[in-house]
Amino acid sequence: MFPKNDPWLAPHAEAVNARAERFAGGADRLGPLDNFSLAHEYYGLHRTPDGWRFREHAPNATAIWLVGDFNAWRRVAGYELRHIPNTGDWEGFFPHDAFAHGQHYHLSMDWRGGGGWRIPAYARRVVQDHTTKLFSAQVWDNVGRVSDPSVPSLFQRRVGDPPHTIYEAHIGMAQEAPAVGTYAEFRERILPRVVRAGYNTLQLMAIMEHPYYGSFGYQVSNFFAPSSRFGTPEELKELINAAHGAGLAVIMDLVHSHAVLNENEGISNFDGTRHIYFHDGARGRHPVWDSALFDYGKTATLRFLLSNCRYWLEEFGFDGFRFDGVTSMLYAHHGIGVDFVNCAQYFDATFDPDAFTYLALANRLIASIRPDALTIAEDVSGMPGLGAAQESGGAGFSHRLAMGVTETWGALVRKTPDEHWNLAHLWHELTTRRDEERTISYLESHDQALVGGKTFFFEMADKAIYFSMHKGAADPAIDRALALHKIARLLTLATASDGYLNFIGNEFGHPEWIDFPREGNGWSYEFARRRWSLRDDPALLFKPLADFDQALIKFFAARPRDLAARPFLIREDSAKKLLIFGRGSLLIAANLHPARSHTDFSIPVPPGDWWQCLDTDAPDFAGHSRLAPWQRHHAATEIVAAEKHSRIRIYLPCRTAIVMSRKREM
Repeated sequence: MFPKNDPWLAPHAEAVNARAERFAGGADRLGPLDNFSLAHEYYGLHRTPDGWRFREHAPNATAIWLVGDFNAWRRVAGYELRHIPNTGDWEGFFPHDAFAHGQHYHLSMDWRGGGGWRIPAYARRVVQDHTTKLFSAQVWDNVGRVSDPSVPSLFQRRVGDPPHTIYEAHIGMAQEAPAVGTYAEFRERILPRVVRAGYNTLQLMAIMEHPYYGSFGYQVSNFFAPSSRFGTPEELKELINAAHGAGLAVIMDLVHSHAVLNENEGISNFDGTRHIYFHDGARGRHPVWDSALFDYGKTATLRFLLSNCRYWLEEFGFDGFRFDGVTSMLYAHHGIGVDFVNCAQYFDATFDPDAFTYLALANRLIASIRPDALTIAEDVSGMPGLGAAQESGGAGFSHRLAMGVTETWGALVRKTPDEHWNLAHLWHELTTRRDEERTISYLESHDQALVGGKTFFFEMADKAIYFSMHKGAADPAIDRALALHKIARLLTLATASDGYLNFIGNEFGHPEWIDFPREGNGWSYEFARRRWSLRDDPALLFKPLADFDQALIKFFAARPRDLAARPFLIREDSAKKLLIFGRGSLLIAANLHPARSHTDFSIPVPPGDWWQCLDTDAPDFAGHSRLAPWQRHHAATEIVAAEKHSRIRIYLPCRTAIVMSRKREM
């Protein structure tokens, strides 16, 4: 078990072993996951050779009809479902002409003490009426077709070697027009930008259907339905095909941590009870998100969620998932107001072993379907073993997000004057990781861009971003923001373990925060879009920021061997704001001091020639051009205290970082 490698966990070895044994018992109880995870093929509406078949799991229901366009939304003989004894399931078989592609429908359900209309839990297509604003399931007899013949039906599996450079994006707000963008528009206009920027993985948010657009896709109602506000299922497949064809892996933001409370749109109170899939009572409701919380100890819940994982992998060709809200899943307190300061907190009475078991089962299933799939845990607690192998008692995630990195950078620019930055603490956060786990580092994600917060660049630039971003403007706030934005991105990627993430537009210092249309802003789309014209305008300073990010991504992507090595510290000096470290054959030197430059600065290195190959201060990146490009430094041998040392001496300007290599070529 992995506690042998971690002395801090040694006192909790029994708890870790119990966790592993519970997972093993759960796997045995469910039987082969390959069969257990096919609920989406059993439930819902499916065309068969003999007509149509529909099944639903509703243990508390007393009667169910299908009502829709096909029967004038009335309970009509021939459209009722029959109860399957001792299962909680209902089913019906219908002739070929009972339904037609595109028709809308609901379940009309009775239960003890009441009744109502419901959207099937396994519905694969859900649409909103633009007039009534009501959502309905839709008969979709188009699955598998690709409507655009210019897009080959590849569905090739493509997850490359690390570093995984991940571009996090939201389909609806990816366009510049103040409107909801579509899968097709993203494929045609945004995907080429991602490819040119050099990223090798696309992470798509808000794919599962959600009734409230402003939830950013985190209040899911229909787990098997790709959001229709962005287009059809076929158009989503075309986007994934095109990304695969361009060499990108595509992962999905998977929300299995909670579900929307809406009863008419979602699965809350589905059959007159709240406990088919969720905890009953107060435990079934998130105190902050105001959403329904899954009970991961229920067989119906495991069948629903595991089948959901399989569905998105096999039906749409996704290459993995970022699991949202893992901390909330693992603890009864959901991580709210809790600082994790000792290992005992990971295994106290607030820990939910059923949630851990579900996550381990999900990773086992996903790996059996796609051995190369990415599964990334969004966990702020630092729960040991999330990314450890299941054979060692872990949950088996391929990666976890290094959430302390972004929190550290954010705290520095929000709370700490530059001259007081603690670089020892920064280095610790950038490089500390468990041996058995791989991590994804990031300067900022969508979380920092939401209304009420500020992106890294916006935090530093503040109001100057509105009037001093044209070339030639002399503004100290912008000068600082430009320099530190580039240095922070370089240091984050140069120390990253197995991956690096960026949210769409943040690479060029996108102004303002994200604010989706809502009553409070007059239902405006003004801040729910990306201003690509700023990035493309050669007269503005947004363009060199994007150009630097592109150069940074491509530089390190071409050096996987260097990133496979651990970063090692050469010098950290918080007083002088110097951070010097090596990685593989690379040398990275950063001077974060706001005013002090260093001439003839000595750095110990192996003998030979060293080439300056990346410079944040370069003129192409809106720098001050204080260093000549592609400088060659010869490591001279010095004798100090009767010992030979090899060193280079360089000029390192203030607020500048450089990368040096033993090779001249890029």
